[in-house]
Amino acid sequence: MSNHSVVREFVLLGFSHLHEFQVLLFALILFIYVLTVLGNLAIITLTCLDSRLHSPMYFFLCNFSFMEMLVTSTVVPRMLADLLSTHKTMSLAECLTQSFFYFSLGSTTFLILTVMAFDRYVAICHPLHYPTIMRGPVCVELVMACWVVGFLSIISPTLQKTRLQFCGSKVIDHYCDSAPLLKLSCSDTHHIERLDFFLSLLFVLATMLLILVSYVLIVAVVLRIPSSSGRHKAFSTCASHLTVVVLGYGSAIFIYVRPGKGHSTHLNKVVALMTAVVTPFLNPFIFTFRNEKVKEVIQDMTKRILLGDPAARR
Repeated sequence: MSNHSVVREFVLLGFSHLHEFQVLLFALILFIYVLTVLGNLAIITLTCLDSRLHSPMYFFLCNFSFMEMLVTSTVVPRMLADLLSTHKTMSLAECLTQSFFYFSLGSTTFLILTVMAFDRYVAICHPLHYPTIMRGPVCVELVMACWVVGFLSIISPTLQKTRLQFCGSKVIDHYCDSAPLLKLSCSDTHHIERLDFFLSLLFVLATMLLILVSYVLIVAVVLRIPSSSGRHKAFSTCASHLTVVVLGYGSAIFIYVRPGKGHSTHLNKVVALMTAVVTPFLNPFIFTFRNEKVKEVIQDMTKRILLGDPAARR
């Protein structure tokens, strides 16, 4: 180490290799980011204002939308700034801060998706007990537990990364993700890598397994419903959640739950862009277009605002 200067600041390459498309990429990501924030804010506002959406299902959806807005906001503003800047540097403290909030919020998101699956399981498999089990205080406690567990679990690996020494290259061909950062360290990172992998298994694979078990039980109950309209109605309440689960877990498993993830940087960047930008953008539209009650509320509120239709008032 005596032959190297200690690195405390990093150069983030990001998408610097796309020189001629920097402005176009900036405009596209900014447009998607604004729509993402507006779309998730719309879901939160509708849930708060309309009594038809005052149920556990939409309470969890409201929290999920808030979480998605925060997740994309930890990465996208800095990404936008770097696209137009020639000074693409970030200190170790800034890098670890961004990484901490990104992974804490991401872990909390997976836990909330699991709670949403549990809510659908109780609603469909135990409808008579649903009002008793999913009481308001219970829903609040479940969401608070997701926040606490999601944030506390990321504290230890983040603190361990603050003690790493960086004495070689200072170029990160990515944003401040864990694997590209650990590759630059001249300290022993095996323990942190194992801890990161364990947390990935816990928050991605374990929660996905719980969701799959919930839906296996749901399908078993739904298939016993005699009427096709009843089966369709039961499945339609789960369709949006299932679509979001496939999108979110697919990209997370590709990046974080596979060996040798640090060796596919360019492909990881594209998938990470999908996770941080595109998926949060799609989620509000998925929940809007796949949910009849949300569409009904939007139509009524549109009539109220644009047409002043008294029949749309609730």
